Amino acid sequence: MAFFAKGRVIIAAVVTALAMASGAQAAGKCGKDGSGFAAWLEAYKADAKARGIDTGPLAGVKYDTGVIRIDRSQHKAFSGTLEQFMARRAPKSYVAKAKGYMKSQAGLLKKIQARFGVQPEVVLAIWGMESGFGANSGNKNVFQPLATLAYDCRRSAFFTNELDAALEIAQRGYIPASQMKGAGFGELGQTQFLPSKYLQFAVDFDGDGRRDLIRSRADVLASTANFLRGHGWVPGAGYGPGEPNYRIWADWNRAKIYQQALAEFARRIAN
Repeated sequence: MAFFAKGRVIIAAVVTALAMASGAQAAGKCGKDGSGFAAWLEAYKADAKARGIDTGPLAGVKYDTGVIRIDRSQHKAFSGTLEQFMARRAPKSYVAKAKGYMKSQAGLLKKIQARFGVQPEVVLAIWGMESGFGANSGNKNVFQPLATLAYDCRRSAFFTNELDAALEIAQRGYIPASQMKGAGFGELGQTQFLPSKYLQFAVDFDGDGRRDLIRSRADVLASTANFLRGHGWVPGAGYGPGEPNYRIWADWNRAKIYQQALAEFARRIAN
């Protein structure tokens, strides 16, 4: 029974990947520099409009050389030892700040754990590492980098899907297009959700009728916990190397040093 269920998951993943690739091809030929971007963008807009997607937020979008440069050099951000990485992304001051939130936000964190089964230190670790607890969420509009990365041949299908999702968020009125800003790769909010993950896992936890990952601390932390639960987080189980939830860190970030750092950051917060 488990084998066939697993088989259906694999088949579904293949079908999704093929659909994404077909969408990227329909949008036009990808490129390795900006020379073909304008033609690609027009082809993408035509294809998106045919699928009922409003492409208004793409007005004025240009090829973003900055995001390409950063994308090509991402490996540098994950270099060095674990302690060196943590000194940059989870220093002692962040641990102290997170411990403060454990006390000041105890009520909210308890409610989140009760609903999603994710320990408080875990969501705090992600919040701290992703944006310095919301201080560094970014102010760059998501549409230009997403369009650039969708055109770029390295991961065209993946980012075409993310561009579609970002336009859907704006079209459905979940977040006004002008407010859809992030750190530079199309991520949204204080824990840097890609648009497709926003559509899947963002929740309205403060009860105001909006899934606000930009301004609502309750929505930010609850949505982060919902993401982890949606990827198989075992309530109350350990999250260090060799423990049941350690594998879930890879669903958040594929870099091994990032996974190790999140687990250690959470451990230091809890201790």
